[in-house]
Amino acid sequence: MLFAEFYTNLMSGLSIPNLEKIVGMKITILSRAQVEEESIVVAKAKTSRVGFLVPGDPLVATTHVDLRLRAERSGIKTRILHAASITSAIAGTTGLQSYKFGRTVTMPSTANEKFPESVYTAIRDNQTLGLHSLVLLEIDVEAKRHITIAQATQALLDYSKQIPAGIINPQTLTIGVARVGAPDMMIQAGRAGEIAKRDFGKPPHTLIIPGRLHFVEAEAVEVICGAPRGIMNE
Repeated sequence: MLFAEFYTNLMSGLSIPNLEKIVGMKITILSRAQVEEESIVVAKAKTSRVGFLVPGDPLVATTHVDLRLRAERSGIKTRILHAASITSAIAGTTGLQSYKFGRTVTMPSTANEKFPESVYTAIRDNQTLGLHSLVLLEIDVEAKRHITIAQATQALLDYSKQIPAGIINPQTLTIGVARVGAPDMMIQAGRAGEIAKRDFGKPPHTLIIPGRLHFVEAEAVEVICGAPRGIMNE
């Protein structure tokens, strides 16, 4: 028996019929309530062998640890098959060094209405240490709502204006990445004021606020991420 959820994220170009042909099984798509409240996966696993598919690397940036704990407490053994996650793919995608990323944060889809101070604090702390900030932009699939790179950048700019010595201003180097791994993936580095006006297309979207750059990273930001020539020297 094979279940899947796609309410925590979207997968560009995913075809359920094609996936079913690959695995040779029918896939039942579950809602948030069916997974988190009704615990259908655990209930079925008590009498059958069950697989549960999620976007990205299971349990990385997708909070299903509680599901695994419920299964183990019920005497159901679990096994995780790891895959690529945005937290690992972003380094190779942008040319930034993975060990130079600090704390990762998620910006909620409602951030342009009420900005969470914790997101700003995490970026500020990372900047103090010279570390890059990976900001995951939430997708609420069931509510059909998400926050774009442009909206998130503008929300950061607006909030930073309210803080003495705010860390983000229109000249701040910013990198937007949309649809990592998809054929139409888009990467663009530039000043925050410019990124806040750019259309990156369909989600999923990710925002990076770089910290101190190694000279190889600086070159990657220009060559791979398309930063305007000379921006690294300003």
